[in-house]
Amino acid sequence: MGNVNKVRNVTEKAKGKAMESVGRAIDDPALKVEGKATQVKSDLKQAGEKVKDAAKH
Repeated sequence: MGNVNKVRNVTEKAKGKAMESVGRAIDDPALKVEGKATQVKSDLKQAGEKVKDAAKH
């Protein structure tokens, strides 16, 4: 299950980057912020996965 969550986190981060880029391209500050927030949320989840992996070993 850990690898599935890691892939989801990477996918979510890519989605956030795309949202941020589109927001920048169309000059939509709300979309830029939402994209950045999605990236941060993904990074936090990824850090949690790393902690779980470290605890297993």
